[in-house]
Amino acid sequence: MLSFPPSPSVRIFVARESVDMRKGIDGLAGLVIDTIDQDPQSGHVFVFFNKHRNRVKSLVWDGSGYWLLVKRLEHGRFSIFDRVGASRTSFELSNTDLALLLDGVDLRGARRRASHDELNARVSR
Repeated sequence: MLSFPPSPSVRIFVARESVDMRKGIDGLAGLVIDTIDQDPQSGHVFVFFNKHRNRVKSLVWDGSGYWLLVKRLEHGRFSIFDRVGASRTSFELSNTDLALLLDGVDLRGARRRASHDELNARVSR
């Protein structure tokens, strides 16, 4: 059964360039191969946004077939950013970041709190 956002063990790839939202499963799977350079049947999540950043499609293989998840915002835009250079065609997000992004949170100003392990490491120094 598919859960969305996926578990932390699943990698999430976001295409850097906008995509024609008329593309279906086969077209997006082709983009995964040609643009993101991944196997669309890997079980990872592949995320595509349109030019206006008000629509998103996610492609996921669950072992027996593809899931195509679509979200269209009635107002506003998705605040997409990435942390890598312009030479790559995609970037990765954590499942938490994807959930926040799809929920309308602008991650550019967000700061992640230190984890329990990081706090313990600081104290023990």
